[in-house]
Amino acid sequence: MSGWYDPESRYAVGVDIGGTKINIGVLDEHGNVLFDHHLPTVALTPAIVPDIVEGIRLVLNQLHERHPDVRIKGIGVGSAGQIEFATGKVHAVADYRCSAYVGTSIKEMLHRTFEVPVIVDNDVNVLAVAEKYFGAGIGTKHLLCLTLGTGIGGAMLIGGKLVHGAWGGAGEFGHISVDFRGETCHCGGVGCVELYASGTGIARRMQLKSKSGLDSPDTRQVVERWLEGDACATEVMEEAIQALGTALMSLIHAFNPEKIVIGGGLSEIGAPLFARLQEEVTRRTMPVFRESLQIQPAYKLNKGNMIGAAMMVLKDDWKE
Repeated sequence: MSGWYDPESRYAVGVDIGGTKINIGVLDEHGNVLFDHHLPTVALTPAIVPDIVEGIRLVLNQLHERHPDVRIKGIGVGSAGQIEFATGKVHAVADYRCSAYVGTSIKEMLHRTFEVPVIVDNDVNVLAVAEKYFGAGIGTKHLLCLTLGTGIGGAMLIGGKLVHGAWGGAGEFGHISVDFRGETCHCGGVGCVELYASGTGIARRMQLKSKSGLDSPDTRQVVERWLEGDACATEVMEEAIQALGTALMSLIHAFNPEKIVIGGGLSEIGAPLFARLQEEVTRRTMPVFRESLQIQPAYKLNKGNMIGAAMMVLKDDWKE
């Protein structure tokens, strides 16, 4: 192992690879960020890995300058896409424009460069780990986590352990069907909740329904118009909330969680979204399943994934 490695260290590097931005930081076991660096995601391809390597070098050099005796326990990475957990490779991506990213050996490339242990997982899985230690998941054994962004992602903590499934693909909540006669999704399924309640789905449905001159509305505009009482935006957002409530009802009945945590850009709407969503879940879910169920926003929205990625290295009790 390299001179950076100390198996007893209480510090790790966390990396969050998102569709628009990459966050890299050195963190301690309490989730405090000592040093961090941010760079744009030009495209999700293997070519981003050298940029990530340079970003990790930058924060490690900052660590060395301030704390020359401190080493790290490893590097944790949360990435968009479906991750083959055992190998740390990108197994699949939902967006066809990112198909070149499939097969990228993130774990092997970073381990070869830094010679420290590397853990790579899906971005929502690492967010769920952050929730376990610092957010809504503290003291919670059964937790579901969703992110509402360009798409819809998910993760599960059952008995306090992160569930990966056969190879790492568990938690694709965005592709739960809420309408078996609905539209065909890019995944090949029919009526997936992502078609209605993701940022992309909301913007697309507003464009289809709008007669107000919004040629290419973005999700932010739709939300603003909804909050202002615009009839068309209200129709679109009501569809989104009903679709999401239907998906959550299925998840609640399947997994009987104590809490559901929702992150991603749409969660930043805050109280208007969460209050209406709680109403919809209450209306659809069997009473015995919702007696003590809580639906909450995610912890530290913009840094949660980076924090969770580092905790996957620093802590052990999330493992199946």
